[in-house]
Amino acid sequence: MRLTVALALALAACGGVASQAEDQSVIRADGRAIDGDTVSFDVRLYGADAFEKRQMCRNTDGCWPCGKAAQDYASKLLKAGSSTIRLTSKQSYGRPIGTIEVDGQDLGESMIAAGLAVPATSYLRDDPARAQRYVAAYEFAEARRVGAHAGAFINPAKWRRGERLSCESRPRDRQER
Repeated sequence: MRLTVALALALAACGGVASQAEDQSVIRADGRAIDGDTVSFDVRLYGADAFEKRQMCRNTDGCWPCGKAAQDYASKLLKAGSSTIRLTSKQSYGRPIGTIEVDGQDLGESMIAAGLAVPATSYLRDDPARAQRYVAAYEFAEARRVGAHAGAFINPAKWRRGERLSCESRPRDRQER
Protein backbone atom coordinates (compact mmCIF):
# COMPACT_ATOMS: atom_id res chain seq x y z
CA MET A 1 0.00 0.00 0.00
CA ARG A 2 2.77 2.46 0.91
CA LEU A 3 4.42 1.82 -2.46
CA THR A 4 1.17 2.56 -4.30
CA VAL A 5 0.66 5.79 -2.35
CA ALA A 6 4.30 6.81 -2.80
CA LEU A 7 4.11 6.00 -6.50
CA ALA A 8 0.90 8.00 -6.86
CA LEU A 9 2.56 10.97 -5.13
CA ALA A 10 5.62 10.59 -7.34
CA LEU A 11 3.38 10.57 -10.40
CA ALA A 12 1.75 13.80 -9.34
CA ALA A 13 5.18 15.34 -8.73
CA CYS A 14 6.55 14.39 -12.16
CA GLY A 15 3.52 15.43 -14.16
CA GLY A 16 1.83 12.05 -14.59
CA VAL A 17 -1.83 11.77 -13.75
CA ALA A 18 -2.69 8.83 -11.54
CA SER A 19 -6.21 7.51 -11.55
CA GLN A 20 -7.66 4.96 -9.18
CA ALA A 21 -5.54 2.05 -8.03
CA GLU A 22 -7.17 -1.31 -8.71
CA ASP A 23 -5.10 -3.09 -6.05
CA GLN A 24 -1.78 -2.66 -4.31
CA SER A 25 0.30 -3.55 -7.35
CA VAL A 26 -1.70 -2.00 -10.21
CA ILE A 27 -1.93 1.68 -11.03
CA ARG A 28 -3.13 3.58 -14.07
CA ALA A 29 -1.14 6.56 -15.26
CA ASP A 30 -0.07 8.61 -18.22
CA GLY A 31 3.59 7.98 -18.93
CA ARG A 32 6.55 9.63 -20.64
CA ALA A 33 9.59 7.72 -21.87
CA ILE A 34 12.95 8.61 -20.36
CA ASP A 35 14.71 5.91 -22.39
CA GLY A 36 13.59 2.67 -23.98
CA ASP A 37 12.98 0.74 -20.80
CA THR A 38 12.40 3.49 -18.19
CA VAL A 39 9.30 5.69 -18.05
CA SER A 40 8.57 8.82 -16.04
CA PHE A 41 6.83 6.97 -13.26
CA ASP A 42 10.13 5.23 -12.49
CA VAL A 43 9.24 1.64 -13.25
CA ARG A 44 11.80 -0.55 -15.01
CA LEU A 45 10.36 -2.98 -17.51
CA TYR A 46 10.16 -6.55 -16.27
CA GLY A 47 12.07 -8.96 -18.51
CA ALA A 48 12.87 -6.52 -21.33
CA ASP A 49 16.18 -4.70 -21.72
CA ALA A 50 15.99 -1.85 -24.22
CA PHE A 51 18.93 -0.09 -25.80
CA GLU A 52 20.28 2.71 -23.62
CA LYS A 53 19.56 6.32 -24.52
CA ARG A 54 23.07 7.04 -25.90
CA GLN A 55 23.62 3.58 -27.40
CA MET A 56 24.39 3.20 -31.09
CA CYS A 57 23.75 0.25 -33.41
CA ARG A 58 25.10 -0.32 -36.91
CA ASN A 59 23.33 -1.07 -40.19
CA THR A 60 24.37 -0.78 -43.84
CA ASP A 61 24.31 3.03 -43.57
CA GLY A 62 26.64 3.08 -40.55
CA CYS A 63 26.00 3.82 -36.89
CA TRP A 64 22.53 4.96 -35.90
CA PRO A 65 21.09 5.96 -32.48
CA CYS A 66 19.14 2.83 -31.57
CA GLY A 67 18.92 3.94 -27.93
CA LYS A 68 17.21 7.18 -28.94
CA ALA A 69 14.99 5.18 -31.29
CA ALA A 70 14.01 2.91 -28.37
CA GLN A 71 13.16 5.95 -26.24
CA ASP A 72 11.14 7.55 -29.05
CA TYR A 73 9.26 4.31 -29.75
CA ALA A 74 8.40 3.79 -26.07
CA SER A 75 7.29 7.42 -25.84
CA LYS A 76 5.08 7.06 -28.91
CA LEU A 77 3.44 3.91 -27.53
CA LEU A 78 2.90 5.46 -24.09
CA LYS A 79 1.30 8.58 -25.58
CA ALA A 80 -1.00 6.48 -27.78
CA GLY A 81 -3.13 5.07 -24.99
CA SER A 82 -3.81 4.39 -21.35
CA SER A 83 -1.06 2.65 -19.38
CA THR A 84 -1.56 -0.05 -16.77
CA ILE A 85 1.41 -0.82 -14.54
CA ARG A 86 1.68 -4.06 -12.58
CA LEU A 87 4.51 -3.96 -10.09
CA THR A 88 6.54 -6.98 -9.08
CA SER A 89 8.14 -7.35 -5.66
CA LYS A 90 11.58 -6.83 -7.25
CA GLN A 91 13.70 -3.71 -7.67
CA SER A 92 16.53 -2.72 -10.01
CA TYR A 93 18.77 0.30 -9.49
CA GLY A 94 16.47 1.30 -6.62
CA ARG A 95 13.41 1.39 -8.84
CA PRO A 96 10.42 -0.94 -8.81
CA ILE A 97 10.16 -3.43 -11.66
CA GLY A 98 6.87 -3.99 -13.39
CA THR A 99 5.01 -4.72 -16.55
CA ILE A 100 3.39 -1.91 -18.47
CA GLU A 101 0.50 -2.42 -20.83
CA VAL A 102 -0.72 0.31 -23.13
CA ASP A 103 -4.32 -0.37 -24.09
CA GLY A 104 -3.72 -4.05 -23.29
CA GLN A 105 -0.47 -4.42 -25.28
CA ASP A 106 2.68 -5.37 -23.32
CA LEU A 107 5.20 -2.53 -23.75
CA GLY A 108 8.23 -4.80 -23.25
CA GLU A 109 6.99 -7.27 -25.84
CA SER A 110 6.30 -4.42 -28.29
CA MET A 111 9.80 -3.02 -27.79
CA ILE A 112 11.35 -6.44 -28.39
CA ALA A 113 9.21 -7.09 -31.50
CA ALA A 114 10.32 -3.72 -32.91
CA GLY A 115 13.97 -4.72 -32.50
CA LEU A 116 14.57 -2.02 -29.88
CA ALA A 117 15.00 -4.27 -26.83
CA VAL A 118 16.14 -7.78 -25.99
CA PRO A 119 14.46 -10.28 -23.68
CA ALA A 120 15.98 -10.62 -20.22
CA THR A 121 14.71 -14.14 -19.64
CA SER A 122 16.88 -14.72 -16.58
CA TYR A 123 14.53 -12.31 -14.79
CA LEU A 124 11.44 -14.14 -16.04
CA ARG A 125 11.99 -17.53 -14.40
CA ASP A 126 8.78 -17.09 -12.41
CA ASP A 127 6.84 -16.10 -15.56
CA PRO A 128 7.60 -18.71 -18.25
CA ALA A 129 4.66 -17.68 -20.45
CA ARG A 130 5.97 -14.10 -20.66
CA ALA A 131 9.50 -15.43 -21.28
CA GLN A 132 8.19 -17.48 -24.22
CA ARG A 133 6.33 -14.47 -25.66
CA TYR A 134 9.42 -12.28 -25.32
CA VAL A 135 11.66 -14.87 -27.00
CA ALA A 136 9.08 -15.26 -29.81
CA ALA A 137 8.99 -11.45 -30.23
CA TYR A 138 12.80 -11.39 -30.41
CA GLU A 139 12.83 -14.15 -33.04
CA PHE A 140 10.14 -12.24 -34.99
CA ALA A 141 12.28 -9.08 -35.02
CA GLU A 142 15.43 -11.02 -35.85
CA ALA A 143 13.80 -12.88 -38.78
CA ARG A 144 12.42 -9.63 -40.21
CA ARG A 145 15.66 -7.73 -39.54
CA VAL A 146 13.83 -4.83 -37.90
CA GLY A 147 15.36 -2.29 -35.56
CA ALA A 148 18.80 -3.31 -34.35
CA HIS A 149 18.47 -6.65 -36.13
CA ALA A 150 19.08 -4.86 -39.44
CA GLY A 151 22.77 -4.92 -38.54
CA ALA A 152 25.05 -5.19 -35.51
CA PHE A 153 24.44 -4.23 -31.90
CA ILE A 154 25.84 -4.73 -28.43
CA ASN A 155 23.48 -6.28 -25.90
CA PRO A 156 22.35 -3.42 -23.61
CA ALA A 157 23.74 -5.15 -20.49
CA LYS A 158 27.17 -5.43 -22.13
CA TRP A 159 26.92 -1.85 -23.38
CA ARG A 160 26.34 -0.64 -19.81
CA ARG A 161 29.53 -2.50 -18.82
CA GLY A 162 31.49 -0.52 -21.42
CA GLU A 163 31.42 -2.64 -24.60
CA ARG A 164 30.96 -0.56 -27.76
CA LEU A 165 30.73 -1.01 -31.50
CA SER A 166 33.81 0.34 -33.28
CA CYS A 167 31.77 3.16 -34.81
CA GLU A 168 30.79 4.52 -31.38
CA SER A 169 33.87 3.84 -29.30
CA ARG A 170 36.53 6.22 -28.12
CA PRO A 171 39.83 6.09 -30.07
CA ARG A 172 41.51 3.85 -27.45
CA ASP A 173 38.57 1.39 -27.59
CA ARG A 174 38.57 0.84 -31.37
CA GLN A 175 38.65 -2.96 -31.22
CA GLU A 176 35.11 -4.24 -31.90
CA ARG A 177 33.79 -7.04 -29.74
